[in-house]
Amino acid sequence: MIRIATVTFTGWLLAFSTACAHGPLFHGELERVNRSLCGKVVDYTHNHGKDCRIWSAALCQKRDMYIYLPPNFDPTQSYPGMIWLHGFAQDEKAFLIHVAPQIDKAIACGKIPPLIVVAPDGSLRESHFQITAGSFFINTKAGNYEDFIMQDVWPFLLQNYPIKPEREAHIIAGVSMGGNGAYNLGFKYCDQFKIVCGIFPPLNTRWVDCHCKYMSNFDPCCWGWREDFSRSHEVIGRFYGVVFIPLRAIIRSLYDVGPDTAAKVAYDNPIEMIDRLGIKDGELDLYVAYGGLDQFNIDAQVESFLYRAHERGITVEVGYDPKGKHDLATALRLMPGIFAWLNEKLASQAVCVPVRAGS
Repeated sequence: MIRIATVTFTGWLLAFSTACAHGPLFHGELERVNRSLCGKVVDYTHNHGKDCRIWSAALCQKRDMYIYLPPNFDPTQSYPGMIWLHGFAQDEKAFLIHVAPQIDKAIACGKIPPLIVVAPDGSLRESHFQITAGSFFINTKAGNYEDFIMQDVWPFLLQNYPIKPEREAHIIAGVSMGGNGAYNLGFKYCDQFKIVCGIFPPLNTRWVDCHCKYMSNFDPCCWGWREDFSRSHEVIGRFYGVVFIPLRAIIRSLYDVGPDTAAKVAYDNPIEMIDRLGIKDGELDLYVAYGGLDQFNIDAQVESFLYRAHERGITVEVGYDPKGKHDLATALRLMPGIFAWLNEKLASQAVCVPVRAGS
C-alpha cells in the first residue's frame, strides 16, 4: 500500500496549480484572472516575470502576496479589510486562482460589501509543498510567521490602502491550516480584528478520543488530549484509501519533538486559547464551516471546539455539510452561507460606491 505525505484541500488540482507557479505557464495567470474579475488583484509576488515582493523583517526575506481590490475601487473611500490565509501545501497562488474569483463575484452580485483582501504566502519554501504542512502562521522553529502577518503584512495593508480603522471592519479568515491561523491570530489580536472565519479549520490540534485515537468521531463522553507527538508515522489523514498523511508531515518542520512539544502545541491550539486568553462571548464574531466526512478528521476537531465554546457561553455560527470533505467542492458549497453571514456582520461597513450587477 502506498503511503505518501502530500497536498490537501484541493488535492491534486492544487498540486498542479502550485507546480506551475514557478514556470512560464503561470506568468500570464494574473492577467487572465484579472480579465475575468470586476475588481482587480494587485501583484506583490515574483510569480509573473517581475519581482514585486515585499520585504519581511520578521522572516528576513522577501515574501509574496496578492491584494484584491473590489469593483469600482475608489482610493478616496475607506473599505473593510480582510487577511486571507491559505491552506496546507498551498501558497498565495491558491487565493488568485480559487478565492479571489469567489469574493469578486459575491461583491459584484451585492452579496457582500466591497472590501480589500490581502493574501500572503505562509508556505515553507524549502518543502516544495509535498512533505511539510506549512507554517500555520505562528512563530516556531520554521520562522516567525505570526510576526510576518502582524508586523509586516497587516501594517503594509493599513499603510498603503484605504482600510477602515475600526476593528469591526477587520476580518481574518482562512482555509484548513489558514483557518487555524485565522482563529489563532484572531484570538491573540482581538483588539485589531472583530470578524474571524475558518473553513475546515483545525481548531483542536491536540484532539484524540479517550483511547488516544485521532481518527475517531467526536464524543463528549470519550475525549482526551494528545500528549505524545513522537508517533511520527501515525496517520492523521487519508485520500482515496491509498494516500496517507502521517503526523510527522504536520509536526516536524514546526517543533522539535520532546517532552515539551504538547505544551508548545497547546499554546497555539484555538480550543485551549479560549481559556488561556479568556475569550468572552461577543468579543469576536466567529464562523466555522466544515464537512462531516473530512479526510483529516477536522470534523472531530471542530466539534470538540464547538462543544467547549458552548460550555463557555461563546457563540460560534456554523456552516455544515454532512457529506462534505476536505476539498474545493465542499468549500464552494459552504461559500453562500459564509457570504450571507459576512454580509450581515459588515452591513454597517458598506461603502457607497456602485457595483456591477451579476448573477
